[in-house]
Amino acid sequence: MQTQQIERKYLSEFVYGGIDGIITTFAVVAGSIGAGLSSAVVLILGFANLFADGFSMAVSNYLSKKSIKELYRKNKHISSLKPKSPKKSAIATFFAFVVMGFIPLISFVLALSIPLVDNNKFLYSTILTAIAFLFVGGMKGHIVEKPVVKSALETLLIGGIAAIIAFFVGFLLRGLAG
Repeated sequence: MQTQQIERKYLSEFVYGGIDGIITTFAVVAGSIGAGLSSAVVLILGFANLFADGFSMAVSNYLSKKSIKELYRKNKHISSLKPKSPKKSAIATFFAFVVMGFIPLISFVLALSIPLVDNNKFLYSTILTAIAFLFVGGMKGHIVEKPVVKSALETLLIGGIAAIIAFFVGFLLRGLAG
């Protein structure tokens, strides 16, 4: 029972941070591949995005939760729920973002030392990313007691659309890289 309460308490941070980490990192990967950039550039941009955007999201989450907590202290009647810890919410968001956001980069990292992975690293990245979307979406559905498959597919669809957009923007702007 206690574990389920913790899962639900930080579900929004896990879903928000995890999905955004996957989407933004894979968008960097897809956009870079669409633009014809090298694997080294994909890794540089991917890791820069992973930590900078993860930090940005964590700080934004912290400030948001801190504002809610301050408002709650002044006006306890506004909500019957006690606000979450701003620090714990920020840490949960950052952790989810970085862990889940690393998934699209795994094949590019492995390709550095495993030549067999090198030829298909974008394909592997796409497959791993799709699995991550399905996992996060399914977990969200399970915890909020909604249809798991529907929730998983919805998350995959939304992430897939973002990736397609990034790929085609990179493709259209590929002449600028040079």
